[in-house]
Amino acid sequence: MELRIFCEPQQGATYDEILALALVAEEGGFGAFFRSDHYLKMGTVTGQPGPSDAWITLAGLARDTTRIRLGTLLTAATFRHPGPLAITVAGVDAMSGGRVELGLGAGWYEEEHAAYGIPFPTVPERFEKLEEQLSIITGLWATGVDATFDFHGKHYSLTNSPALPKPVQTPRPPIIIGGLGRTLTPRLAAAFADEFNVPFSLYEVCKSQHRLVDEACAAIDRDPTSIVRSAALVLCCGRDEAHIARRAGNMGGVFDTTEHWLMGTPAQVVDQIHHFSDLGISRLYLEVLDLRDLDHVRLVAEEVLPRVA
Repeated sequence: MELRIFCEPQQGATYDEILALALVAEEGGFGAFFRSDHYLKMGTVTGQPGPSDAWITLAGLARDTTRIRLGTLLTAATFRHPGPLAITVAGVDAMSGGRVELGLGAGWYEEEHAAYGIPFPTVPERFEKLEEQLSIITGLWATGVDATFDFHGKHYSLTNSPALPKPVQTPRPPIIIGGLGRTLTPRLAAAFADEFNVPFSLYEVCKSQHRLVDEACAAIDRDPTSIVRSAALVLCCGRDEAHIARRAGNMGGVFDTTEHWLMGTPAQVVDQIHHFSDLGISRLYLEVLDLRDLDHVRLVAEEVLPRVA
């Protein structure tokens, strides 16, 4: 099982705080450091000092880290046009020496769109745009260096694009698709994804979603094992019950259920991880709610990671 660290800086974090967490994750041997792509806080936190742009942040991390992979869960297709997004990701990939991964989704948080003047189409239109964006981004990256790329869809048209720059990674940076949709999401994963992620869900939900991806792969004769399976879970690990309770309190408390959390002592967290591996999941994103609690990540690096890697 590969463990990755995930954070949501829209809840309130400076670049230096994000970098400190990424460096601890890198030093601890985690496989990747990912961040959300949101412009508005969720819940009752202050959100100070305000949102940061995911890809600007990743560009900084690309230069300030050396080994750890970097990416988004998930960039919203509503935020950016696909051509410029392909350029941005390719640029950050070069800046990192080929360590970038692109998680791309339809977008869902209506309030952040209203807060920053971003159009928020209907669900069908958002998924239409997502599918076109996936076609365009992968098409641009796959175009030969001496060729041009054209695309004419319902929402986007590209004419005589030089399809530059190219990413450092070949054939391209991995693409991650995730979510709980029952039809469109599995179909898009089968068509475009290198990895499928189930976010913050119960064990049985993860099992069901991955089965739907298997069925979507079968429908287009794709080997379902060619898609890495992953899940995202909230992390709360402590040395004993008192430590766990104190850490949970600093994270804002347990809001509803801990069934999609990795919560407990290192030994208990290891057991929970093995439970998810039974589904064929080979990668877990551990969400760190308190970005400033660097000892949390160090504890998992020292006492969990060696037992599951």
